[in-house]
Amino acid sequence: MKPFSKLTILMMTSSILLCQHNDVPKQQPASDRKYAIEKIQMGDFGPVRIVQLYADGFEKLSLKEKIFTYYLAQSAIAARDIAIDQRHRYALEVRELLEAIYTHPKGIDKKVYDDIVLYTKFFWVNNSMYDNITSRKFVMPCTFEQFSTALKTAIKNGATVTLAKGETLDQKLERLRPTLFDPMFEPIQTNKTPGQDMIAGSANNLYEGTTFAEVDAWAKAGNEKNDLNSKVVKENGKLVEKVYRTGNKHLGGTIEPGLYAADLQAAISYLEKAKEYASNALQAENISKLIKYYQTGDLKDWREYNIGWVQETQSQVDMIHGFVEVYLDARGAKGQFEAVINFANPELTEVFQKVGNNAQYFEDRMPWAEQYKKKDVKPLKYTVINVVVETGDAGPVSAIGINLPNEQDVREQYGSKSVTLYNIVDAYDKTSGKDILKEFAFDNEEIALQEKYGNIADNMHTALHEVLGHASGKVSPNLKVDPQAALPGYYSTLEEARADLVALWHIWDPKLVEIGIIPNTMDVVKAMYNKEIRNACLVQLQRVPKGHDQLEEDHMKNRQLIAHWLWKNADCIERIEKNGKTYFRITNYEKMRDGVGKLLAEIQRIKSEGDFNAAKALVDTYGLKIDTALRDQVLARVEKLDRAVYTGFVMPKLEPVKNNKGEIVDVKISYPLDFGKQMLEYSAFTKKEKEKALQVLRLKQ
Repeated sequence: MKPFSKLTILMMTSSILLCQHNDVPKQQPASDRKYAIEKIQMGDFGPVRIVQLYADGFEKLSLKEKIFTYYLAQSAIAARDIAIDQRHRYALEVRELLEAIYTHPKGIDKKVYDDIVLYTKFFWVNNSMYDNITSRKFVMPCTFEQFSTALKTAIKNGATVTLAKGETLDQKLERLRPTLFDPMFEPIQTNKTPGQDMIAGSANNLYEGTTFAEVDAWAKAGNEKNDLNSKVVKENGKLVEKVYRTGNKHLGGTIEPGLYAADLQAAISYLEKAKEYASNALQAENISKLIKYYQTGDLKDWREYNIGWVQETQSQVDMIHGFVEVYLDARGAKGQFEAVINFANPELTEVFQKVGNNAQYFEDRMPWAEQYKKKDVKPLKYTVINVVVETGDAGPVSAIGINLPNEQDVREQYGSKSVTLYNIVDAYDKTSGKDILKEFAFDNEEIALQEKYGNIADNMHTALHEVLGHASGKVSPNLKVDPQAALPGYYSTLEEARADLVALWHIWDPKLVEIGIIPNTMDVVKAMYNKEIRNACLVQLQRVPKGHDQLEEDHMKNRQLIAHWLWKNADCIERIEKNGKTYFRITNYEKMRDGVGKLLAEIQRIKSEGDFNAAKALVDTYGLKIDTALRDQVLARVEKLDRAVYTGFVMPKLEPVKNNKGEIVDVKISYPLDFGKQMLEYSAFTKKEKEKALQVLRLKQ
């Protein structure tokens, strides 16, 4: 993971953004609005809730802003297949088979069809055959023979399936058989298990035919020029980078096309259209820089785009677009494609911007050594946004907060942008029950604190994590590489822990009351601290299936690392058995805050100095292994609760309204309430757009 990446909180206990004790504007959707569409579970995976996302306020945008948003959304959808291919080399092939069966059910055994549909929905939510949270592969619930028969029936019904040259359908099915049906074949998408090869042991499509030792030696020798936007492949015994780019030969240049050329060109075609409707000259210039980067693949162009993107703060509509987060890569180097198209909520932004305006005040009061503190911190941009479309790594499973760019030097010189995804948080709140809280809170006092102050605490956690957490601190001049490169396999977990600890540290500061963001200190502190420990020690264990004894996802490891370190070292938490159930209770909040400061100071030192051995010891000791007996207890306790371990969102749909001259006179927003229909529409759209892009690039399919 690059520095300052997104906070992915997928707990269904997320709450509506209500951060000030004064009345702040709230979305007021229609009373009959439907959010939760369905809940799915497949064996130990899930339950997953499918939820419709609403983007209230889109209608209030100007026509220019609506058209701009529409074209950006089209560009986001056009490139979504990149992320799916990055997750597994066969993922797009598997999706084609699944969607062929999904759309041609006639004559297929109902039970078999239902099993395949369930698997297909899990694939759509996770953009592959691997679970977002555990990184574990889920296998087809029907047999290979049943699946083969269903596919052949679908083909008889008119479905089409792409075959490689010289390959028959039966040969294709046999090639994909272990991927779909063997749980032991490439079982983990991103493998960070100590002692195992994090590249050879990972099923993702970021490397091919190589090992961590080979890549590490090759990179340290200075051969890796495009760490963020390339695939590393062994060819003829040598490692080479396959850069993600369109090239510019179709424009008369000399740069050859690279990987995902057609997908990127499809996105570029809509970015070009969007540029004409940009809010200002700087935003238009930034889009041109992004297009150039997609053409050249040169990370210098990506840096120039990020600098411009950070400096453009006046527009109502904005985007995240590129190879951004590095969670998929166990090394923490390769970015996965994502796009987030959004517009601002000005009223709520004004409330939260107060945190960013006081960034230097909070930086000065960090508990780490003085040499790691930033000086002359510029006010940090913080925006509360409504999402219109998220694709790739950003959706259908969504973050609730994002802080970018990730590049350390850009952040230190030019600053960053932080956002809270308001309508995502609102949708979580509308679909989450209170059963989890009542089951795992130690007593009625803890429940009452969460119910009264949980909204404020949750949202302050997000704001402080994103605005102050990821944006804070500086590296030692002795560290000659990015901290991510110095801490392979551990950086993402530690960076998320660092940002969480910043939130836990600064929530005590009376400045937050002084600037009018929270009503008082201690009640909000207690609500935030209680939830941190409750979720880390108990609630998140429901995501770990039986048969597994360790955490894979970085945010889960980060939370356990913090809680278990405090439990073992700060004399502030006790484990209690009551009526056959386990609880964790904070016994001393002041001691816990002291422990937070000590742990935060150490993690900042590790990051600033690139201390790999200390990073490994900290994560492996406190953040990796789980108590399997406690996990089994948690699974038994949640079995009858209305819960979901994560959510997949159905995005709003934008459609242009044209006059008889073909001019766009309006853009209508609607809400499909149909996950399958949207996924099929996206697949059809990307296929069509890639075909057009190939013609532009003069490339063969």
